Amino acid sequence: MKIIHVFRAAAGGLFRHVRDLAARQAARGHDIGLVCDSQTGGKMAQEALAALEGSMTLGIERLPMPRLPRPADLGALSYVRQHLALAAPDIVHGHGAKGGLYARLSAHACGAKAVYTAHGGSLHYKWKTPHGALFLGVESALLRRTDGLIFVCDFERRAFVEKIGEFTCRHAIIHNGLPEEEFTPIPASPEASDILFIGELRKLKGVDVLLSAIAALRGQGRDVTATIVGDGPGRAAFEKLTGKLGLNEAVRFPGAMPAREAFPLGRVMVVPSRAESFPYVVLEAQAAAKPVIASNVGGIGEMLEPQSLVPPDDAPALAGQIAAVLDDPQADERAKTRLSSLQEQFSVTAMADKVLDFYQTLLKAGST
Repeated sequence: MKIIHVFRAAAGGLFRHVRDLAARQAARGHDIGLVCDSQTGGKMAQEALAALEGSMTLGIERLPMPRLPRPADLGALSYVRQHLALAAPDIVHGHGAKGGLYARLSAHACGAKAVYTAHGGSLHYKWKTPHGALFLGVESALLRRTDGLIFVCDFERRAFVEKIGEFTCRHAIIHNGLPEEEFTPIPASPEASDILFIGELRKLKGVDVLLSAIAALRGQGRDVTATIVGDGPGRAAFEKLTGKLGLNEAVRFPGAMPAREAFPLGRVMVVPSRAESFPYVVLEAQAAAKPVIASNVGGIGEMLEPQSLVPPDDAPALAGQIAAVLDDPQADERAKTRLSSLQEQFSVTAMADKVLDFYQTLLKAGST
């Protein structure tokens, strides 16, 4: 098959998903191409895309893609359409709200099947907000241009039905997966902090909730420390809040880095998000045998044990769970015992094969 993946941000879990999926599809002998934003991801994105370049036989195209609706979208959409017309793919797979928009407005014009994976995206919004009404309205209108929907978790499927409505196109639930070599314990370094956060620094990720929980624990006389790995539009505000809470000596912000490089920097992984779909970082942390505490949002409960979940936006509950895990001498050992079952459930090989089978189903349906 000739397959092109269209997405916006070359960062975060969505980028990880597309990279892993594209690499496995190329290894199976398919012709693969990528189209993504040129203004996100920085050096890490450039290096990750450069590592893929030799196997992407349909090329890697980068162009400015605004995050929110802008007049510049018209020029970007025109460019994507021209590129797809030249590539003549069988499948155009859009990822995230903006990638899904460009992919579904372009696929049929070049004779391809349009596949969409939301990865949360528009589904984080509500109809009663101006942005939510716009984004969800566009999602609803694009259904008639969609040949197949792939959901990364059952939560995402249920959210889609609740917010967009029932759909008649083919669909599948295919969980994210990791390569076999990543299911390996990564011990904390001697200088590790108690808590580790990895993610984009924005309000949705709940870093402010985590900082409030740390302040509460230190107020109880516990010398809890944390490493906040990542970057984003909220970094300055979170650093300011750190100072306001008197945490400058307890919390460090080393910037963005790959998750497996960051895992030695903390003992317990905390994911305090206000909303998620099926975040890679929870899966990656478990594969590294890190104890994980996470908000009970999105599809996190589909990959994490109930006792590790806390309500979102609840700093006292988060503080209590952090204290419980830090005081548990068996926490690290329990995390290691889960590795074999996790690998059976969430392998990248199974993920890629299921996605390819779904594409084949769409193509066969179109040829009958």
